[in-house]
Parts: sequence; structure tokens; C-alpha cells
Amino acid sequence: MNQGPRWYVVHTYSGYENKVKANIEKIVENRGLGDMIFEVVLPIEITVTTNEKGEQKEVESKVFPCYVFVKMIMTDATWHVVRNITGVTGFVGPGSKPTPLTDAEVRSFKVETKTEKPAFESGDKVKLVSGIFEGFGGTLQEIDAENDQATVLVSTETRDIQVIVDLKDIRRAEED
Repeated sequence: MNQGPRWYVVHTYSGYENKVKANIEKIVENRGLGDMIFEVVLPIEITVTTNEKGEQKEVESKVFPCYVFVKMIMTDATWHVVRNITGVTGFVGPGSKPTPLTDAEVRSFKVETKTEKPAFESGDKVKLVSGIFEGFGGTLQEIDAENDQATVLVSTETRDIQVIVDLKDIRRAEED
């Protein structure tokens, strides 16, 4: 079974996709399997909707509900680790034999994510779009890509406050 890292598709129960992704990542970290299981991806699509008040809202939806993509070296041990995570119903493939995605499928599904340029850089002017500082502007100081968080110096009327926020909660500030 061992042929080097390939992308595999894991089928999950409906609504378990995020839990499965998080559990795989946690097990990889706790058991030191980073040299066998390289990446776990849950492709999402962001659409902008407008409500009756004219307010725009970004909505995240799963591109492939009930599926998680895993880049891994397939061995009996790694198969067993992933297959026995709560919420996993199995790998995609005939019978119990996982079938890796072809290179063309990987490209068409846009699963490769590590090569994307970061959306923000230190020094960027940003606006917070949710949370206690929603609507406030600030300057991006640092990005913690591993935890999908950013440190932002938020400018209030009385002082500047350093806050740590999720990357999904900031947008690039509009240049006036």
C-alpha cells in the first residue's frame, strides 16, 4: 500500500466534517504522524448574500459536504488511524481499498492549498467584521497561520488596543 504521499477522500457523517478534520490534525500532532499524514483539507466556498436591510454577509459552505481530503502515505497503520476516528464512515474507493485522487482530480478540486499567497501581511490596514470590536479598524501586526489567527492593533477613540482575532474575522480596510 505504501507509495508516498497521495490525496485520499474520507467520507464522514453529515455535520462531522469539521470534527473529523480537527481530530485527524490532533492525532497527527499527538502521535507524531506528521511524516505520514501531511495535510487535511475541508474545501469551503464563501458567497456574499444580501439581506432585506441591504446588509451584506459572507456565508461559508462546504464544497463537498460529508467529505474531507487527506494527503497521506497510505499504510495499514495510517488507514487504521483515520478510519477509526469518530464520524468517519470510510475512505472513498471500491470495497475497503482506498483509491487516491489522480493529479488531474487534485487540480480540478483545487485541494492543494499550501502554495496560496497569504491574504494579509504585517502592516496591512484591516477592519474587524465580527466580535466585540466589529466595525473597528486597525493595523495587522502578526499572523499565526498555524492557528488561523492574527494580532491586530485596534484603534479606538481613546487608545490603541492589541487584540488576537481569527483570520476569518478581518477584512482588508477600504482605502478612502
